[in-house]
Amino acid sequence: MDPQVFKQLHAGGLISDDSLQRVEALEKSRLFSLHWELKALLYLGVVLLSGGLGILVYKNIETIGHRAILIFIALVCAGCFYYCIRKKSPFSVHKVGPPDAFFDYILLLACLSFLTFIGYLQFQYDFFGDKYGLATFIPMLVLFISAYYFDHIGVLSLAITNLAAWAGIAITPTRILKDNAFEDSRLIYTALVLAATLVLAGVATEKRNIKKHFSFTYTNFGGHLAFIAGLAGLFTLGFYPLWFLALLGIAWYFYQQALKKRSFYFLVITVLYSYIALTYVAIKILSVMGPYGSGPLYLGFMYLILSAIGVVRFLISHNQKMKTHDRL
Repeated sequence: MDPQVFKQLHAGGLISDDSLQRVEALEKSRLFSLHWELKALLYLGVVLLSGGLGILVYKNIETIGHRAILIFIALVCAGCFYYCIRKKSPFSVHKVGPPDAFFDYILLLACLSFLTFIGYLQFQYDFFGDKYGLATFIPMLVLFISAYYFDHIGVLSLAITNLAAWAGIAITPTRILKDNAFEDSRLIYTALVLAATLVLAGVATEKRNIKKHFSFTYTNFGGHLAFIAGLAGLFTLGFYPLWFLALLGIAWYFYQQALKKRSFYFLVITVLYSYIALTYVAIKILSVMGPYGSGPLYLGFMYLILSAIGVVRFLISHNQKMKTHDRL
């Protein structure tokens, strides 16, 4: 029976309040939102379409021809961008919602097609020659403009990824690229500088209130990059006490940010990265004590057990404090 009928009966005094509440609860239990499921299917469709086009091109490369493939990719890219420009909402420094349900996915397809076009052009025709930085700088610029112009966090993530690629290539000599000698310390220092830049961009975005919702994406990438670069320095560059202190400084900053923003996510990644660094240093110290019998081995087992318990208890305790205000 229609719930409105029960409301009318309740208004006429024919059914009790308790019966009406049970009917309303039953009606709510029948409702099920497919919003996120449909969004996931649409994103998956865009990825599968991009992958399917790649497989189709790969299997028919000899019959289709490189120029025809490039023209086709360019047409897909141009058509998608044309649709987005025609349909987009007016630009604002604040968050702008998509004009329709398909806008975000068509924009994502446009950007992925553009990246495919540039990559194909460089791979097949060596369009940019040895200027690898230029081959990543142009897509990065287009992606950043698209992210802000169309207000799309997914495209911003692609832009930041291209920024990291461009920064790594720009400071890396061609010899290192060809020899795959990526243990060069310049990559680690560049990653730290880039991480600091991304974190500052997140802070500026939030304080200036310019696309404030982009702040998390900048800080997220910056945090992971800072911790990974710090761990790489700790593992490969020697002077591990200095790198350990640097990692503690990074961890302290993100711990404060996690408490300030009530973000359990940032707390978890801070604790996990810090635990990896602490475990590495503990093993280094215990390895020095190796010649002194089986004592260091027992100490190592005790450390792993007690530290794991400590990390779990620490996270549970902070989760209970943040549960009512957690943002992620």
